Amino acid sequence: MSVIEMKKLSKFYGKHQALKEVSMQVEKGEVYGFIGPNGAGKSTTIRILLGLLRKSSGEVKLFEADPWVDAVNLHQRLAYVPGDVNLWPNLTGGEVIDLLGKLRGNYDLDRRKALIDRFQLDPTKKCRSYSKGNRQKVALISAFASDADLFILDEPTSGLDPLMESIFQECVAEVKKNGKTVLLSSHILEEVEKLCDRVSIIKDGKIIESGSFAEMRHLTRTHISIETFQPISGLDQLDGVYEIKQEGSQTKFIADTDKLDAILRHVTSFGVRNLQSAPPTLEELFMRHYERGVK
Repeated sequence: MSVIEMKKLSKFYGKHQALKEVSMQVEKGEVYGFIGPNGAGKSTTIRILLGLLRKSSGEVKLFEADPWVDAVNLHQRLAYVPGDVNLWPNLTGGEVIDLLGKLRGNYDLDRRKALIDRFQLDPTKKCRSYSKGNRQKVALISAFASDADLFILDEPTSGLDPLMESIFQECVAEVKKNGKTVLLSSHILEEVEKLCDRVSIIKDGKIIESGSFAEMRHLTRTHISIETFQPISGLDQLDGVYEIKQEGSQTKFIADTDKLDAILRHVTSFGVRNLQSAPPTLEELFMRHYERGVK
């Protein structure tokens, strides 16, 4: 069953079109990455999913319901963490976690305590004294202590140190294991690549690529380092080979992934002592799209 379904979703602010026929489908139990630069349309999409903005055209459904019409009922099934958390300054962190849990209608007290320990949060301090990272921890603990079916996380690790980012990643893996669904919007591409089953890249309000990492890596290139018994010749004549650097028997280059078979057949004919390859990362894929100005 699709937890999130968007078909040709568009949003206008006056004459400005913020979303241009966005289509995306997130299945139950998967972690879905949603990436793009500031102003690309991520936050507008999320606000429509939360029922905070009305769409201009197209279709959008959460659990097969309209988030604008059924926002109250749908919010009992989801947990949302924004990238910039604002809390009640005179309440303690623990009081905010309890308040948010009661507003949602269900949360696990034992899990609340365990999460407070894991995120190393002092729940007795007033929120006015919290750093940005600690405010994020309050929101994350509240979300993960809930029995939500869908977690919408918009830059959720903003302000967290690397140790806390690791704890966050463990929590995402745990909710996925329990059959929950996660929509993760993040600029930390390593985080998205590590956690997500599939990803969509949005640019200027339009989805420019979607799929699993295996499906999307044909768009970028693989780094090859090879040491051969004889110096490699003719490499610059092959299609799909870039940035060749040769020092004697050591050769380094970048190759189009879909041309690798022919390239490797050529270089291995010179006798291989050592060969290392680094698969393309999501960051390379992402930057290639933007450097080329894909529409």
